[in-house]
Amino acid sequence: MSRVKLIIEYDGTDFVGWQKQDNGVSVQDLVENALLKVTGQKINLHVAGRTDAGVHAIKQVAHFDYKVTKKIEIKNLSEAINFYIKNYPISVLNAEKVTKKFHARFSAKARVYLYRISNRKSKVALDKNRVWLLRKPLNIASMKKAAQLLIGKHDFNSFRSVNCQARSSIKSLKSIKITSKKEELRITLMAPSFLHNQVRIIVGTLRMVGEGKIKPKDISDILKGCDRKLAGPTAPANGLYFVEARYLSLIHI
Repeated sequence: MSRVKLIIEYDGTDFVGWQKQDNGVSVQDLVENALLKVTGQKINLHVAGRTDAGVHAIKQVAHFDYKVTKKIEIKNLSEAINFYIKNYPISVLNAEKVTKKFHARFSAKARVYLYRISNRKSKVALDKNRVWLLRKPLNIASMKKAAQLLIGKHDFNSFRSVNCQARSSIKSLKSIKITSKKEELRITLMAPSFLHNQVRIIVGTLRMVGEGKIKPKDISDILKGCDRKLAGPTAPANGLYFVEARYLSLIHI
């Protein structure tokens, strides 16, 4: 058996998310079905970050094990998989053999997410379903001050979905960077792992700061309160992107 690492990009607009579900088409479903056709083997994909419905991915990481046959070589896997998903907004960017010690989820030391906000008055055409359109001006300086208070190890219970199944709400947010160019605001967050909806709730709360509805210093009280009702609304899924997973050691063969 060989272990293969895939790098995948996708537009999550019309999917129920990464993970297989009974209520619609998922990214995992389509890629696994393509792999079945390519390899003749039933494949189970393991992923670095299970994105929700509507969330996109720039460099999602997944791995699987299969018995290599003459039917298809690893170097040709990307092209072969893409043939069977050509009618969907999914693309396998790379496929490579890795060691059995590699695990897309458990070997990841950090995950990076990006949230895009379009801060203009006119409607969005080219980036429809790919940004959160906020027409009201935002105070970016205040948002940056508030963001700094979120960095570090905290109890993020106020910033997770009420349906989050994680045993602990204590997480370490390594960095949060806010940049603006013309009429677009980008918020990039990095952490070893995230709670369900954590990024989107953080963005929704920072939006409140940017609009002057709460002050930057209020972030500390929201964290200490450990109550979801204290934080802002959950930002829409369409502005969120899984950027990449970072690994410490070389796992290529």
